[in-house]
Amino acid sequence: MNISLVFVRIFFAIISIFFMTTYMLSRPTEWSWAVNTVLGVSIGVVFSLLLLGFDTLFRRFNLRSFNITVIGLFVGYLMGQALVLICNVILDLSALFLVLTPRALEIIKIALFLFGTYLGSIMTLRASDELYISIPFVKFAPTTQKKRDLLIDASILSDARIIDVCTTGILDQHLIIPRFVIKELYTHIEMDDEQIKSKARHSLDVIKRLEQIPSLGLRFNDADFPEVKDILNKYIRLARLLEANILTADVNHVQTVSIEGVQFINLHALSNALKPLMQTGEVIRIKVQRYGKEPRQGVGYLDDGRMVVINGGGSFVGSVIDAKVLSVKHTSSGRMIFCNACMDEEDNKQGGG
Repeated sequence: MNISLVFVRIFFAIISIFFMTTYMLSRPTEWSWAVNTVLGVSIGVVFSLLLLGFDTLFRRFNLRSFNITVIGLFVGYLMGQALVLICNVILDLSALFLVLTPRALEIIKIALFLFGTYLGSIMTLRASDELYISIPFVKFAPTTQKKRDLLIDASILSDARIIDVCTTGILDQHLIIPRFVIKELYTHIEMDDEQIKSKARHSLDVIKRLEQIPSLGLRFNDADFPEVKDILNKYIRLARLLEANILTADVNHVQTVSIEGVQFINLHALSNALKPLMQTGEVIRIKVQRYGKEPRQGVGYLDDGRMVVINGGGSFVGSVIDAKVLSVKHTSSGRMIFCNACMDEEDNKQGGG
């Protein structure tokens, strides 16, 4: 936990208890100072717990979201005041104030003010992608290059490996899930296709498990782009807005490096990169499962799914043989290992039997 946050929380807890206790002791009451002290401390503790509760509730909000909310409330306040002012002018120029009671006029003005405040706030929040601010009207340029956050797409949520990756701590405080992805998953749950429904439920379960990782600091983003129909363009637009990269498990994006300044980080490519390399000259024991494209060529597979092409292995299909590694070739779907069979035919038949 951040030591600065701990200090601030403890500081405000002490301040709350001090002010509440001082206030209770300064009030002239029939109770003794001991009772007032206990009441002051109790109220201060309860208020401190409320502060910590609000802190926990809003811990996923960043500074940008807070500033946009404040600006939305300010715009809404101005809109509400404008509607009340227009209402007063209309009442002054007409005879409605003679028909309506003072209580009814007050209710109308309050309703107009609340309507204007709500409408202004909602309109500002919906247009949040057009507001580029950090501190209101001031944007500081970082002195060092900022580490980019990672925006999760739907394909990642359907791949349970992301849970294992997140538990390592390598993605701490840098993972963002768009709200429009969650809405899309709930839409899929209501479909008739059982396969789509099962996949959507699995993705929502992955989100719940990610939220339970205490060190992850998973964040959600409410920005949406209703005018953009293509889901990929939505990801790209949000990533550019947040200055983030996109973490995906879509096989169609394995070779995609960047689009419009947004980098795609593919889980499959990451998995292939972490697989151990085979050294030239290393001898491996493998079962030849089928014939290869070339004469006398056999093909086998390692436990992790990597393909092994064995020169001279075509005669030993169905047998387990020793093969010497010649080279490792990188492809879009992973690594292919090329080997030479290093056993005679009779030996291999005996080994297979």
